[in-house]
Order: sequence, then C-alpha cells, then structure tokens
Amino acid sequence: MAHKKGSGSTKNGRDSKSKHLGVKCGQGHFVSVGNILIRQRGLSLKPGDNVGVGRDYTLYSLINGAVNFQQKKKQTFISVI
Repeated sequence: MAHKKGSGSTKNGRDSKSKHLGVKCGQGHFVSVGNILIRQRGLSLKPGDNVGVGRDYTLYSLINGAVNFQQKKKQTFISVI
C-alpha cells in the first residue's frame, strides 16, 4: 500500500458552487415588492426607476409592477413601472 497519494489525485476534487447569476425576470414580467430582477457581479446593468441595489449588486423591485429594460448611451437600465 502506498503511503503517499498519486500526483494526479491531489490536484483534483475541488470546484466552486454555482452562483446562479443572471436575469431572473424578463421584459414585461409582473413582479411584486422585493422580487429579485438580476443577480450580477459588478454593476453591469444599472438600476432605473423603482429598483434597488443590494450589497452584492443584486437588483430588486421596490414596488409592484412590470419590468422594463431601457438602453441609454450604451448603458442598460432596468425599471419597474
């Protein structure tokens, strides 16, 4: 029996859990207060009207309404109207 592990087996077996990032509610989707709209790393999509930002840059709804995406000067804003 070997007293040391093989060279390949010690380098394997580690992987991070998926973070489930991305758009959770699309254009025109009806949301209620506190619903998560987008999970993201950094502020690639900006908050618009009635949208809040969490400390991990998650965008969430502040009111009941429909989701609206807008392009302004190469920036995408997400609003709830």
